[in-house]
Amino acid sequence: MADSKLLVPELSEAEKMGAETMRFEELLRQASKELQQAQTSRPESTQIQPQPGFCIKTNSSEGKVFINICHSPSIPPPADVTEDELLQMLEEDQAGFRIPMSLGEPHAELDAKGQGCTAYDVAVNSDFYRRMQNSDFLRELVVTIAREGLEDKYSLQLNPEWRMLKNRPFLGSISQQNIRSQQRPRIQELGNLYTPDSPRPEEGPEKPHLNLWLEAPDLLLAEIDLPKLDGALGLSLEIGENRVVLGGPQQLYHLDACIPLRINSEESKAAFHRKRKQLMVAMPLLSVSS
Repeated sequence: MADSKLLVPELSEAEKMGAETMRFEELLRQASKELQQAQTSRPESTQIQPQPGFCIKTNSSEGKVFINICHSPSIPPPADVTEDELLQMLEEDQAGFRIPMSLGEPHAELDAKGQGCTAYDVAVNSDFYRRMQNSDFLRELVVTIAREGLEDKYSLQLNPEWRMLKNRPFLGSISQQNIRSQQRPRIQELGNLYTPDSPRPEEGPEKPHLNLWLEAPDLLLAEIDLPKLDGALGLSLEIGENRVVLGGPQQLYHLDACIPLRINSEESKAAFHRKRKQLMVAMPLLSVSS
């Protein structure tokens, strides 16, 4: 873990934002500029040919429905988290984890009995697909998200019960699909660490609200709400490769958050915004190969 030297002790009202906060804002502006340039310099979409994986059978009010779960290396993978971490994320905030996938157009096919049916192709990242093959939990999660995605996109009502076809990786033919060449920034709201059903402890430090988002492919930003503080005096902040630990003065706050990304702790910066009573943290990310 890095020490807390990256934390600016105080930002006076007279200094407005302060030097460190201005650098934080400059990081924001630079990241946004680079992201916009990348989006304008690349084509809106590219064509991929998904590879077959497995096929599931379900139904709707209109008859039999088959979903071909496919894969392609061109589709970005989800965050690399363990199943235990994923379960915790889903319990705390179902919107906190995304599995990028491409939903294909419906195509009419014939089933094994020669009867008409509808098939859809849903593609995920190839590396994630290989991981999913060894996990019933991930397979069920992908099928559930794919089914809900198809329902939303095509105004369907699919039966939540399904079965996987044996010895048949797909039904019909798998068509090419268009995907966005430049993915939009992924916003991940971690929210309060107390659930509505859990009583807030009467004693002990409070776990503050953490808002975390990916501003650019290599920059993670965070805002930590600290409404009981007027400044950063007494705050401690430690940033590791995949962890952020914050301690408040007089044990008012404590936060220990695991981050499913590799953080460059040495280049990270933080500053306290007195007007908003927020700690703002800019965390450059390490590349996969580093």
